[in-house]
Amino acid sequence: MIKIRIFEEFLTIEEVDRFISSNPLSFIYVSHRECTVCHALLPQVKVLMEKFPDIQLAHVDSAEVEEVAERFIVFSVPAMLLFIEGKEYLREARMVHMSLFEEKLQKIYEGYKNERLF
Repeated sequence: MIKIRIFEEFLTIEEVDRFISSNPLSFIYVSHRECTVCHALLPQVKVLMEKFPDIQLAHVDSAEVEEVAERFIVFSVPAMLLFIEGKEYLREARMVHMSLFEEKLQKIYEGYKNERLF
């Protein structure tokens, strides 16, 4: 049985900033309420993120938090941003190929976890 992880929902850019700064591994899914691709992709992302339990998850609707587009230079949605210790390490946007995204994420995640062991 697949357990779907919950994404924290944020309504201000300050909440997003706090989330990124307080979690060594943080992932932000940026969408827009009128984006059908965003709504279709999110369940796939939730399932994928089960493989990465140490990554903290958040969702931001760019219609609700307009500053998110400016702060993170998001020109199209959906946008998926991975931060490690406050720095952006991975970005995928618009037309996301999930298998390629998973491969990139796996490499970064394993590298981070292995580095933390030493």
